[in-house]
Amino acid sequence: MNKGNRLTRIVKHRWMDESDVRRALDEAALQRIEQRVAASEKRHSGEIRVCVEAGLPWSYLWRDATARERAVTMFGKLRVWDTEANNGVLIYLLLAERCIEIVADRGLARCVDAAQWQKVLDGMRAAFHEGRFEDGLNQAVDAVDALLAQHFPAAPGAHNPNELPDRPWVR
Repeated sequence: MNKGNRLTRIVKHRWMDESDVRRALDEAALQRIEQRVAASEKRHSGEIRVCVEAGLPWSYLWRDATARERAVTMFGKLRVWDTEANNGVLIYLLLAERCIEIVADRGLARCVDAAQWQKVLDGMRAAFHEGRFEDGLNQAVDAVDALLAQHFPAAPGAHNPNELPDRPWVR
């Protein structure tokens, strides 16, 4: 990346903060997404975690890291990897770049190939580029829900604990 593009990227990310996230996704939208995740997790044994950040931290910008790198880090920080069946999924939205990333734990990653994940991402990109963030996140939750229900359906009458918070993590 040339110096001008790098400087533009840094300014764009540092300019945005949590108030930008709150404008894009107000309290009511966050509650609706939380309810959608909770309802989804009744259909399968997987865990879905939504993470929304306004911009990348300075350390990521300094080394010109990608949104994917941050999503993988947040997958660990939010303990999405720490589910009983290794079937947690992080849906990560980076507002500064209107970028969506999905990180799946190894249990689900073995079942879903790269082309299927790309199809999921392609299906929701338009919503993010148009600024319809709630719609895009809902599409992401629904797509991940369908994959988890296909590969890890909830067993009727079986104990299905909620291992991770359903509330989107916002910064």
